Amino acid sequence: MTDTDAAVEAFLAEAETVFEEYDQGYMNPDIALERLRGHIEDLDEARDT
Repeated sequence: MTDTDAAVEAFLAEAETVFEEYDQGYMNPDIALERLRGHIEDLDEARDT
């Protein structure tokens, strides 16, 4: 498994967590988008290395 593969797997797991918490009412849309944005930035950084 490459570093990029690991980063993609981590992103997908974190994104799923955000969606689940949002669906359960634990966070509002703004917080969910903020968290997803952070995970996207992490994925982008991992891709650049």
